[in-house]
Amino acid sequence: MASSSLSFQEKYDVFLNFRGEDTRNTFASYLYAALSAKHISTFMDHELERGDKISPTLSKAIEESKISVIIFSENYASSTWCLDELVQILECKKTREQIVIPIFYYIDPSVVQKQSGSYGVSLADLEERFRDRMEKVHQWRAALTEASNLSGLDSREFRPENKLVQKIVEDISKKLFRYPSSNVHMNGQHIGIEKKV
Repeated sequence: MASSSLSFQEKYDVFLNFRGEDTRNTFASYLYAALSAKHISTFMDHELERGDKISPTLSKAIEESKISVIIFSENYASSTWCLDELVQILECKKTREQIVIPIFYYIDPSVVQKQSGSYGVSLADLEERFRDRMEKVHQWRAALTEASNLSGLDSREFRPENKLVQKIVEDISKKLFRYPSSNVHMNGQHIGIEKKV
């Protein structure tokens, strides 16, 4: 198999970026299970303990994913971890043409875009905490605006919730099918998953 310039990206099909306290044991885990059931290789951080900085492992996982799914939830912006991941995801979108899919999970997209409501409160807190590193907060704000302007899905338009999960899995399957460096299996089951070792 000829190696492509994108081969470094092929470790994961999907990287999930989410606020653990909001969705780890609910929506994010349902989505992870549904993607895994379709043989879509997905990176979900199962570690509950987190430091202040993204670990090299996590950073590498973002770089080696074809698609990043960002789950914007009520308290997403209160996590510097989520925001740092978001900045890196958007960097990979620019430099590696990573596909980025925002999911607005019971949050109005305009709240993320305008950084109002809970997002406004969280960012005001971060400005207080990072007074001596304000460029960091500006970076997070810009990333939130950029990501909220991408084409995504609003959870409030799907009832019951498993319809939203199905829709995301369908969208990802289609995108992987068209992905230039995907190792696509045409038996109707496996999409870009089996890797040659």
